[in-house]
Amino acid sequence: MCVQNFATLLALLAAGCLAASAQQYELTHSIHIGGTGGWDYLAADSQARRLYVSHNTEVEVLNLDTEKIIGKISGADGVHGIALAPELNRGYISSGRNDTILIFDLKTLKVLSTVKAGSNPDGIVYEPVNDRVLAFNGRSKNATVLDAATGTTHTIALDGKPEFPVGDGKGVVFVNIEDKSEIQKINTKTLKVEHTWPLSPCESPSGLAIDRANRRLFSVCDNKMMAVVNADSGKVVATPAIGEGPDAAAFDPELKLAFSSNGESGTLTVVQEQGDDKYGILQTAATKAGARTMTLDEKTHKIYLSDAEFGPAPAATADHPRPRRSIKPGSFQVLVVERK
Repeated sequence: MCVQNFATLLALLAAGCLAASAQQYELTHSIHIGGTGGWDYLAADSQARRLYVSHNTEVEVLNLDTEKIIGKISGADGVHGIALAPELNRGYISSGRNDTILIFDLKTLKVLSTVKAGSNPDGIVYEPVNDRVLAFNGRSKNATVLDAATGTTHTIALDGKPEFPVGDGKGVVFVNIEDKSEIQKINTKTLKVEHTWPLSPCESPSGLAIDRANRRLFSVCDNKMMAVVNADSGKVVATPAIGEGPDAAAFDPELKLAFSSNGESGTLTVVQEQGDDKYGILQTAATKAGARTMTLDEKTHKIYLSDAEFGPAPAATADHPRPRRSIKPGSFQVLVVERK
């Protein structure tokens, strides 16, 4: 009986600790940037203490410690993603409206050259094992591969519209296929798609993150779920619930937490690894409506989300049946979510 009571007490204490930790993430403040136009990905360089923020025709670069703008990278048109190669002192920007990749110097932020990509390059990733930069082209449904050493390019055909790539640090890049609800696995040495894995019951995946140590992928989906996928077998092992309108995912390797930024519901879902492919919702933190893209600073564990104030949406058309709301000029900002 005493043993049972002790076990019950331990369970209650564990539940209490979990409940307390569930209140740790909080939107503490915002960084005002201003300007006009939309945005997409952010990229945090935890070592160099820089935050790269896509914004319309340029990338704003902030100091992660002071949260001040220290420079801008101009020359793009419709910025989507930023990939960083610190060992090469190079950065790469996907410029969606003019179908190019901009190459810039990480120290000076000066644009060095541009490379032709496919139609509407979106997500972009640097893969260090084979020194490849992969830009994923939404309209032409393929990937442009840039050999960072030689400058040569290659095209890889994909199964559909790609969204949000991640690398495993071992020469493999994974990418969501939004219109087919799949993940494709790409070998960056052979430049071949090795596997195409269905994500059912996930629908319309966008953001993707990876736990490299445990070989798990986290794909966030339009039907308010996160598909947790075995990165070796392609098996969907869990589907924890998330908020509405996700667009980005992140993973904190030290805390073993996965995140989904949910733009429609204005929330951040925090998912905890609990062992044996069990995943539970640790917290649903309030952010702001429209905060759908994010990045993580692995040093401070802070999360940064782009957002703005919105006006009414324009009238729907045949080409744009679900138009986004207008963005109020001068209101662009980066939200900061911290552990409290």
